[in-house]
Amino acid sequence: MVWFFKRFRSKIARIEVSGAIASGTRQEVLKALETVAERKYRALLLRIDSPGGTVTDSHEIYQALMRLRDKHGVKVVASFGNISASGGVYIGMGAEKIVSNPGTITGSIGVILRGNNLERLLDKIGVSFKTIKSGPYKDILAVDRELSEGEQQILQSLIDSTYDQFVDTVATARQLPVETVRGFADGRIFNGQQALDLKLVDAVGTEEDARRLAAELAGLDPQRAEVDEIETAKPFWAKLLRSTASGSRLSATGEWLEFELTTNGIPLWMYRP
Repeated sequence: MVWFFKRFRSKIARIEVSGAIASGTRQEVLKALETVAERKYRALLLRIDSPGGTVTDSHEIYQALMRLRDKHGVKVVASFGNISASGGVYIGMGAEKIVSNPGTITGSIGVILRGNNLERLLDKIGVSFKTIKSGPYKDILAVDRELSEGEQQILQSLIDSTYDQFVDTVATARQLPVETVRGFADGRIFNGQQALDLKLVDAVGTEEDARRLAAELAGLDPQRAEVDEIETAKPFWAKLLRSTASGSRLSATGEWLEFELTTNGIPLWMYRP
């Protein structure tokens, strides 16, 4: 079996994180990271093209990347694609080095939580809810009424605590003072060059530049080191829908709608243009 694993030692593993980050993405990426560890790759090229997503799923991917580096000694280099914002940035903090395309949309460091208030619409159509609850905050973010002042304070405290976690992670990963990070972590977005100026990334370049850097960090020949794509499993129905152009649009719309419905009322590390 030694020869089987040895053949991976001269290659770079590649995992792509694309789209909104939710439980499905987390499960796929964690499984792919396990494959990297089991095959004993020396380096991982992590391609991120994501506007972010749920707090917990993003954090668990970040933690898995840190374990891959600390426990298995894998050199991890992140490559930011078209967009790597909010939770995408958080995941990137699990990499030893980050290379961003100059045109990448990144940043959007912060937390957002949204709820829908349908009170006026429900009044128009004559629909009302009768709620029996064990405490005053059990139906927080109910769709049929405005938030109370107490509820707003509870949710703001939740958001502030989650925001502090984000800031601390960025400050630690990028070796920056916490107050420096707070200075630009107000939800604004940057391009790759601006991110470099803020020391949020290590270099401006292409995915190929990131591949070469990963090879160098791992002691591999940048000219000869090949890339192994670690596939993330997709449901059969998603593969079927993606087989045509119209199916691709339908799949993307369905996935986004599912994400919106399942994350309503959940804190997000998410860029929302």
